[in-house]
Amino acid sequence: MRVSLVVVRHRSAGSPAFLARHLEAGVINAGDGEHEHPTQGLLDLLTLSDAWDGRFEGRRLAIVGDIAHSRVARSAIFGLTTLGAAVTIAGPPTLIPAEAETLGCAVAGSVEEAMRGADGVMALRLQRERMESGLLASVGEYAKGWGIDRERVALMRPGAPVLHPGPMNRGVEIAPDVADGGESRVFRQVENGLAVRCAVLARCASALTEVS
Repeated sequence: MRVSLVVVRHRSAGSPAFLARHLEAGVINAGDGEHEHPTQGLLDLLTLSDAWDGRFEGRRLAIVGDIAHSRVARSAIFGLTTLGAAVTIAGPPTLIPAEAETLGCAVAGSVEEAMRGADGVMALRLQRERMESGLLASVGEYAKGWGIDRERVALMRPGAPVLHPGPMNRGVEIAPDVADGGESRVFRQVENGLAVRCAVLARCASALTEVS
């Protein structure tokens, strides 16, 4: 069809790289399996940059939830550590990847440990198939042990932002009063997502024009 750009979101990790090797077109990764989600990573970095006044060095973000199956978490860890920030992950043991230590982040034994003194937190969406496959006991148990509530937010540094890639399960991974509270940057993430993805499209289209 002679397309110039292909945006691909696929359940198989590595699918964008495969297409890039076989198509004479630019390929944008919109999420591949449990590998990465680059544009989500970029919009999260932009959101944190706004909250942190552009300074990443010396900052620490806590990421809480299903790390093992999260491409969002992997892109966030890669981007933050590249910019000099530290990352601490936390979640049920069944949802922490075996190779967690090789990702360049610290692993906390509890959500309180991860969030205490942090400069921000990102809650990850809990997918119900994790319970169906026996990785979690119940939604209620998850919310009690790992949900981001007002008391846990208070453990972080004053003004620390709360992020969530969406869609949110209110009352499970994040309490409603936190999702809608003053620390929440969730809706700013949505706004930044549009701007970042437009910028990616423009940059890739410009690069193609320069080559041709």
